[in-house]
Amino acid sequence: MTHFLSFGEILEHMILTSFPSFVMHGRLPPKLYGTLNKTLIKEIGQLEEIDTEGVNWSKENYKNGFSTYASYCQLHHTSPNFAELESRLKKHMLKYLSRLNWQVNPKQVKMTTCWANRMGTGCHHTSHNHPMSLISGVYYLNAPKQASPLRIEDPRLNMFMNNPGRKPTAPRAEQPYLTFSPAAGSFVIFESWMRHEVPPHLGKTPRFSISFNYEF
Repeated sequence: MTHFLSFGEILEHMILTSFPSFVMHGRLPPKLYGTLNKTLIKEIGQLEEIDTEGVNWSKENYKNGFSTYASYCQLHHTSPNFAELESRLKKHMLKYLSRLNWQVNPKQVKMTTCWANRMGTGCHHTSHNHPMSLISGVYYLNAPKQASPLRIEDPRLNMFMNNPGRKPTAPRAEQPYLTFSPAAGSFVIFESWMRHEVPPHLGKTPRFSISFNYEF
């Protein structure tokens, strides 16, 4: 359905907010994530001891870190602890999906990939998106000092020409980047086409997170 305004509805002038992008930021209650997060961190350590493929991939692509992205990327199907995390995130994903107003049956949207990440000092993840997925997200297991944030960029950046940039006082939603600092039990959910990055982790304590994708 096409929505339009007739000039009869405009008194003098109006400024529209059009083509918005939505990002969900939330946090599980402490009673739900406290013990689970400790268990997941321990399990990631165990995975690093046995996941030769993941360790080798990380040496080439995730310097000073460890990720199961290229090896164990469906942990919600193979680990009861990761499956528990999936169940706790599901209601939030469904609320986000509802806000997008997509013509899709929510029952058909499933978590298809889920992998673990450990970032040591200096480890980073360059700007990228998640092709072939609908919704992506990250869940944080801890928040060490100087932990690197998640940055989601304005999708129009590559089309700006003589744009002078935003004032520092501009509202958060109008800045070129949305920045989310990790907090234990917190999560960020966004559309998979959104480009995002993780700058170098500056903390001495490893930063642990779980990444995931949904498809239908």
